[in-house]
Amino acid sequence: MATKVSADISAVHMPGDIAGRLVDPKAYGQWDQLQQDLTWLRREMPLSVAEAEGYDPFWMVTKYNDIQEIGRQPGIFANNGARKTLIDRNFAQRAEAIEAEGGRAVNRSLLTMDAPVHMRYRLVTAAQFAPKGVKVLEEDIRGLAREAIDAMEGRDEIDFLNAVSHRFPLRVILSLLGLPRSDEDMLLAMTQRFFNPRDEELAGEQTGNSIGATANHDILHEMYDYFAAIVANRRANPTSDVASVIANSTINGELITEADAVSYYLTIATAGHDTTASSTAGAVWALAERPEEFAKVKADRSLIPSLVNEAIRWTSPVNHFMRTALADYELRGQQIRAGDWLMLSYPSANRDEDIFEAPFEFRVDRQPNPQMAFGFGAHVCLGQHLAKLEMGVFFDELFNRVEHVELAGEPKRIDSISVGGIKRLPVRYKLAG
Repeated sequence: MATKVSADISAVHMPGDIAGRLVDPKAYGQWDQLQQDLTWLRREMPLSVAEAEGYDPFWMVTKYNDIQEIGRQPGIFANNGARKTLIDRNFAQRAEAIEAEGGRAVNRSLLTMDAPVHMRYRLVTAAQFAPKGVKVLEEDIRGLAREAIDAMEGRDEIDFLNAVSHRFPLRVILSLLGLPRSDEDMLLAMTQRFFNPRDEELAGEQTGNSIGATANHDILHEMYDYFAAIVANRRANPTSDVASVIANSTINGELITEADAVSYYLTIATAGHDTTASSTAGAVWALAERPEEFAKVKADRSLIPSLVNEAIRWTSPVNHFMRTALADYELRGQQIRAGDWLMLSYPSANRDEDIFEAPFEFRVDRQPNPQMAFGFGAHVCLGQHLAKLEMGVFFDELFNRVEHVELAGEPKRIDSISVGGIKRLPVRYKLAG
């Protein structure tokens, strides 16, 4: 579906310099300036139109309650396939061609689907990712957390993100899908290349991607081949792992297609660990700068659940999702028209002054904390319960072994419009005993 923004709303167009930064991946690596822009928008233009060269105009939704209102109405605000994230006009044409390929096209993840198809696919793994389903994994997760923290032994400085927090949730996902540990480095590299087409440090050599791509589609055939082999194996030799559940699931009475199964795997194996890694590292970054907050949790482990929630709010690794209006709708006194495109800004919602007291303070004991980093409504993150369990177990083990942590260099955030977070976190620390 093509998008537009109605011509009769010029009075609410945001300043061009802010609009330009909202479509620039480098702006998301420069977090302080981005947060200044979002704070200004929440105060002065909480719902306004961004116009940037090469992009279709879009509404910028900055307020927590407005994003909730949109999330409650998936029948009016659709994911709309490839337009689920911000893409420029040139890349939109390529993305739509990829969607039209069928067959080997990896194009039907839960993130792109709308009702009624979305719920049918979500139910495939709903039991495995429900609170009861992930709880049975706790002891295995604890063992993987201890193993990841072992990397900190024998030294006093480390890049915490790449040596520890990237490895831990990825190993959880490998175990969940029944994939070999020997594939760890390959899957980590694939994820970085896929999510970060515009980050010069992470992307590697790019070919054929528009400047407006929010994912690197040049790597999809490589990823497809890897996951298609898993589909074939689990159909021939089913086990009890989640990979087998997906490969042998039925949709409307028919075996799930190879392409749809591959899409499912790809989403779990990439988003399923990358965002958790960033939120975990985000907490360590914040604690390294705030020894008084570290001391609170060290003295009282009952604060770990609120630390997890605060880390997720603070880091907000998913920068946005886009929605397409299917009908006219009035929001915050503005008239949205059918076909309009909207950006839902989760970092902005998670700093909304109307919802969070002192939102620019990191508080391990923040209550209440209705963080919205997992989205809201029908498309709320399927893996949120697993992510919280992983982080809770990890911090329980980390505080058992770490006496002190501080920054040992300058941390860096990812230059990414869509899935952001942290790419480097040098820390110095002291282990117990």
